[in-house]
Amino acid sequence: MELEDFGYNDEFEKFRIENNLGDLEIGRVVSEHKERYIVRTEKGELEAEITGNLRFSSNNREDFPAVGDWVALVTNDSGVSQIHKVLPRFSIISRQNVGHTGEKQIIATNIDYALIVQAADRDFNINRLERYLTICYSSKVSPIIVLTKIDLINEQQISEILEKIKARIKNVPVIALSNNSLDGYEKIKPFIEKGKTYCMLGSSGVGKSTLVNNLAGRTIMRTNAISQSTNKGRHVTSHRQLSILENEGILIDNPGMREVGITDSTGGLEITFDMINRLSLSCKFKDCTHTKEIGCAVLDALEKGEIDQASYENYLKMEREKTHFESSIAEKRKKDKDFGKTLKNYKKARNKKKY
Repeated sequence: MELEDFGYNDEFEKFRIENNLGDLEIGRVVSEHKERYIVRTEKGELEAEITGNLRFSSNNREDFPAVGDWVALVTNDSGVSQIHKVLPRFSIISRQNVGHTGEKQIIATNIDYALIVQAADRDFNINRLERYLTICYSSKVSPIIVLTKIDLINEQQISEILEKIKARIKNVPVIALSNNSLDGYEKIKPFIEKGKTYCMLGSSGVGKSTLVNNLAGRTIMRTNAISQSTNKGRHVTSHRQLSILENEGILIDNPGMREVGITDSTGGLEITFDMINRLSLSCKFKDCTHTKEIGCAVLDALEKGEIDQASYENYLKMEREKTHFESSIAEKRKKDKDFGKTLKNYKKARNKKKY
């Protein structure tokens, strides 16, 4: 397959030429295993690792290659390729790094659309949908909501779920389908375009891997059943993986995510909660928190029933989370800066003693 089949375009080629990377091979990262990468090139799939120079010049883990990245690499005599450069990303989907305060974890890069997958029978959670939407909007990725397992509930239940989504979420396609009967697949296939990259977001056991297999027209992802004892999904996908679908769209599947901490700093919350954002412009105070202030347009609309109570509470929760994350990043940067100054002064003092 040619690089264009994996999403390569003129912008990537322009960067390659302007940065004198013509002698290096270009490929796309299709999977990652603890800093060992599988990269798809025109010659096939290569096993690769990053060079020491790339590791040294990286400010943090976010600068390392991720699934979806285009990279420039060289294959040595041992057969293991060396990644020298990560090409600029046009989009990055990320979340808070679980267990690491103030750090981001990249889910995937160079994504055009995100398929937000929830199982209609047990996993449906509209608060979580708004959380995923915020991640998508802050990443400049177009979201598509996919409800799976509609064969396990009746028509009335499906209608009720769709109405709940419609009441709180605007201007986002919603597709309800069954991975078993394939009902609804005729609605999702038109969204899959050749050369565009899609990323799966959702919990374990919602049918993401089966959806990938059905869209690919072949079995490329292992699937498993829901645990009968816990009614929760088992982790089948253990790493991110990029695949080519039947109609030549590009899809990245992800391990199920139980925690989806937002890192929003570019307007994702404002788009997800557009009505609250617009109302806030009419608040009496510019720094209104929409919690207790007199003259708050948001609280006034909430009292009149113009804003959904649950959506409002979800907004406040994510706003607090965003503020805490941003303050954690600022604190971490200050500590790193202070450590750098201390180290610099120590080296300067040590050099003076030598002379």
